[in-house]
Amino acid sequence: MFGVWAPGEEVAKLSYYGLYALQHRGQEAAGISVSDGSQIVVFKDLGLVSQVFDEQVLSSLQGHIAVGHCRYSTTGGGSWENAQPTFRTTAAGSGLALGHNGNLVNTAELHERARELGVIDRRGATTDSDLVCGLLAAAAADKGIEAAATELLPTLRGAFCLVFADETTLYAARDPHGVRPLVLGRLERGWVVASETAALDIVGASFVREVEPGELLAIDAEGLRSSRFAGPEPKGCVFEYVYLARPDTTIAGRSVHATRVEIGRRLAEEHPVEADLVIPVPESGTPAAIGYAQASGIPYGSGLVKNAYVGRTFIQPSQTIRQLGIRLKLNPLRDVIRGKRLVVVDDSIVRGNTQRALVRMLRESGALEVHVRIASPPVRWPCFYGIDFASRAELIANGLDLEGVRRSIGADSLGYVSLDGLVAASEQPRSRLCAACFDGEYPIPLPDDALIGKHLLEGLEGAGNAVTAPVSRMSVPPAGYGAEDAVRRP
Repeated sequence: MFGVWAPGEEVAKLSYYGLYALQHRGQEAAGISVSDGSQIVVFKDLGLVSQVFDEQVLSSLQGHIAVGHCRYSTTGGGSWENAQPTFRTTAAGSGLALGHNGNLVNTAELHERARELGVIDRRGATTDSDLVCGLLAAAAADKGIEAAATELLPTLRGAFCLVFADETTLYAARDPHGVRPLVLGRLERGWVVASETAALDIVGASFVREVEPGELLAIDAEGLRSSRFAGPEPKGCVFEYVYLARPDTTIAGRSVHATRVEIGRRLAEEHPVEADLVIPVPESGTPAAIGYAQASGIPYGSGLVKNAYVGRTFIQPSQTIRQLGIRLKLNPLRDVIRGKRLVVVDDSIVRGNTQRALVRMLRESGALEVHVRIASPPVRWPCFYGIDFASRAELIANGLDLEGVRRSIGADSLGYVSLDGLVAASEQPRSRLCAACFDGEYPIPLPDDALIGKHLLEGLEGAGNAVTAPVSRMSVPPAGYGAEDAVRRP
């Protein structure tokens, strides 16, 4: 997510570059809303940021407040209706655009509340984010958005970083546990909020501080205001350090790159092996592989080349290409690999399919031995706070012990960094981190299995059928586009 309040700046273009820096956090859809002080225009579509926006669209989005979002779905399918920012109109006629990073666990309860108020989205959106936007817009009619947010936010359970705006004010909020990162930055003529510090860097904003857990920020012509809607109970996601965040991001004062290098060093201490070469599975395994090489004294090398342009694709591969599997993303450097005993460092093992194919490919390329080292503990539990992991039954480490996983992927040896080693590398107190995917200790209580899940809202009776407030403001077209193009490009 990326939000900006900056009179006199091209906020749509700033948001574009901010989202470009955050593309790794979601590749399913992208959108930007812009307010000029009197109306809000939303432009969103399925695809990557660079696919959704071009110079003509960005130039037409004029204003001084923007909310940007690139989507990675955790509640609700990958339809256009679920792209963000989501938009609602209040009974008073003002607009509200909202972006959300994270995942709520009381979505069924929120859906029932929205149904009773008649604010279920008739356009077919099925996300927890849209429910929050609808409930916020409904409450804002009587008391204004800031007061409505102060009242609504304490009733949300789960992980949420929210960036939202009406015609005059930019807001940002972070759940009391601070599961997902959210930071505040300063421009010469305004303010920026973003999911990672790397997005501040790309737009030339200086880092001010993190948005605190349980904090609500409001930014308008009067300046920046901060209030608390809940007491902080920090439980930052430790998997951000392992994989989710960019290596050039800083979380809780700790460089993600430095953390990953230190994880590699600890991995070498905990799981040494005699080998000729340490190679990473690029890109997420690279810093840990560097650390492993430094601590073990085994030379570091590049044994795998990653296709820099592989990401989400809308072209389905043929059966012939599909059988190539991992080669779409990675190809071995045979001259480097042949005749070597390899240490292969990756960030995590989820289902095990990638590692199985990788080990086979390395052996076919002439590797004498393949020793797999993983820069996180075994993933045994699903995440309900914003990572779309497999179900517990699909997680390979849930059903097999270490030796069973090693045999399954075909490695000569296998070692995971310990949870204590991972936490120590993050330099955060264990009490301030969520490691539920590794230890099964969920800091935010979960509902019954029937009341949680990615497609929960699609399955709830009546979802999407109730009447909602009018959406005319969402249809205001950018210059040069028809009304329909403002919200859905053909």
